[in-house]
Amino acid sequence: MLRRLRDVMAGVGTPQQRLDSTVQVIAHELGAEVCSIYVQRPGRVLELCATQGLNPQAVHRLFFQPGEGLVGHIAETRLPLTLAEAQKHPKFAYRPETGEEAFQSFAGVPIRRSDRVLGVLVVQHVSMRELDEEEVESLETLAMVLAEVLTTMSLPGGDPNRDRGPLVIHGIRIHDGVAIGNARLHQPRVVIGGVVAEDPAVEHELLQTALADMHESLDRVMESEALSAAGEHRDVLETYRLIARDTGWIGRIRDAIDSGLTAAAAVQKVRDDTRSRMAAVKDEYLRERLADFEDVALRLLRRLAAGEATPEPAAPDEPFILVARSMGPAELLDYAGAQLKGLVLEEASATAHVGIVARALDIPVVGRLAHLIEEVDPGDPLIVDGDHGQVLVRPGDDARAQFRESLTAREATRARYAALRDTPAVSRDGVRLSLQMNAGLLVDVTQLEAVGAEGIGLYRTEIPFLVRREYPDVDAQTELYRRILDSAGDRAVTFRTLDAGGDKRLHSFVHEVEENPALGWRALRIGLDQPAILRQQVRAMIQAAGERPVRIMVPMVATVDEFRAARAIVDLEIARAADRPGAMPSAISVGAMVEVPSALLAIEELAREADFLSVGSNDLLQFLFAADRGGERTANRYDPLSVLFLDAMRRIVEAGKAAGIDVSVCGEMAGRPLEALALAALGYRTLSMSAVSIGPVKEAILSANINQLSDFILYSMKKKTGSLRNHLKSYLSDRR
Repeated sequence: MLRRLRDVMAGVGTPQQRLDSTVQVIAHELGAEVCSIYVQRPGRVLELCATQGLNPQAVHRLFFQPGEGLVGHIAETRLPLTLAEAQKHPKFAYRPETGEEAFQSFAGVPIRRSDRVLGVLVVQHVSMRELDEEEVESLETLAMVLAEVLTTMSLPGGDPNRDRGPLVIHGIRIHDGVAIGNARLHQPRVVIGGVVAEDPAVEHELLQTALADMHESLDRVMESEALSAAGEHRDVLETYRLIARDTGWIGRIRDAIDSGLTAAAAVQKVRDDTRSRMAAVKDEYLRERLADFEDVALRLLRRLAAGEATPEPAAPDEPFILVARSMGPAELLDYAGAQLKGLVLEEASATAHVGIVARALDIPVVGRLAHLIEEVDPGDPLIVDGDHGQVLVRPGDDARAQFRESLTAREATRARYAALRDTPAVSRDGVRLSLQMNAGLLVDVTQLEAVGAEGIGLYRTEIPFLVRREYPDVDAQTELYRRILDSAGDRAVTFRTLDAGGDKRLHSFVHEVEENPALGWRALRIGLDQPAILRQQVRAMIQAAGERPVRIMVPMVATVDEFRAARAIVDLEIARAADRPGAMPSAISVGAMVEVPSALLAIEELAREADFLSVGSNDLLQFLFAADRGGERTANRYDPLSVLFLDAMRRIVEAGKAAGIDVSVCGEMAGRPLEALALAALGYRTLSMSAVSIGPVKEAILSANINQLSDFILYSMKKKTGSLRNHLKSYLSDRR
């Protein structure tokens, strides 16, 4: 049947005639009264291009928008659908011009080619009949053949694979900025040469050879000396090696070959099935395992498509925009030395940890871009507008010219900020602030000198944990912390102890599924329940410091007793270090992060216990207002410049002054010029932020009169409710 279908579509006649013959063959072979082919046009509109059984007058006149009707639903979800009574489905959309009211059952599958949906294949019956699993598999196999042939046909109305004009995809901002470049796929598509097998035995042999080659390659890499210094990569490859030998997965590929597909097409089919299943799975751990299967399938597919292992393409010399479905922090670092200008992601939230690396590299990132992989081809011109959370695909000349002007203006602004690098952050009335930097990677620390940061106010120690498959031991942590301190020179570094849990799940640690992970077992709670973890971190920090001072900060302190318990663990390690030979730090300071409302309510007592306080404004804002900062509808619902939140921030800094300790802010609030001025007016003198924020914040401080601003804000807080944002903007604008 597959060979007959292939011969029909490759035979004589116009593309329309061959498509008409195709639906006749499928309807006859499957015993269906109706067979229809819908082709996706630019704008993702689905057009009826051929039918056997429906009104022929509807061909090229019937259209479905994405998600509209059963056909649009299949294209949107990329999943097959079979119904005994189609008209009872909530997505059913009756179109009288088709004459389909006589048909009860409906079955459809997406016509996919790699990551792109090209259309939908539908069969219908008069009787109420739901296709079984084997029949749905047959339809999916037929759809694979159709996908390969559709890419070579020029249908009336334009080529579904190539007629793709300008497009704007809206997402969410992960890191701001603007970038222009050509698209480069993080996982390049593999083009399959043939779909229908002439001899299944030959295909089985090709599969076996490719599997053996992949197994041997993984074994060879695992045994290499070069791998011994990269533990996380070794564990990743160990996972691949186990998955690559999974008999169930390989058995599914062999079954697909037996159905008539080539070895490469069979692997592609199993990969597509895996991706569809992954889309329906909510559990993060299971999604990660399914993603591993898909990645191994891609490796195998490259071998089958090329006949041998295909190396990753070399980094292009021209500027490029990296396009990916999702990406981890470590993966992005692989591109750091190339002409990487921006990153766009089909998935990922505003709090995705890849954003931490992106900020270090200072590249714009936009996430949650629906159908990104489907719409973008390698080499497509892209404009990443991180400021507004959108991506322009194949933009016109006018759009390119406009954004190039924006880039030129940004370069001029950066030059202005760079000129302020060695200028102290002192306001016009003599108030001095210490502007420090947030970091989580060694690449961040190298920017200290470039941006003029006075120190690292927050070093996120969990980032090295997140990118490794195994838990780093004391020696590994000591080496990392020593390199950070060495790179920082005489600048102070504040290490935050492990802030895992919530959305930061370690590969080396078992995290139970929690209904509210942000409020669950995370950060200091893990450290107190598993004190060995906290002790090892503190031990490594003390050893790394040598005779230098070390600052240790514990996150998510909910009660004063919790902080006392954490400090007792630090004291144990101080006593342990004192009993052993070797240098001791000249000073060890232990501080608490204020990001939980319960800590705010006991802030005076906490300030008396701690050596310093640091406000995590991101978490404090979301917990205070019970609003998920990663949620689309709640992320910007509550303003940090509201009177309520400013009053909370005022209480914290006044408690610190009364106790005689330093209080800093290390959340996003510190890195925004308007918010930073408000914090300075409330009495904060240390602000820690991303490297790229230091220039704009310093410029704002240099032009402000902090004491006058303090009088204005405190007076406004007594007289007003709600947000002071516009009120504050007007005040500053009048005094420029």
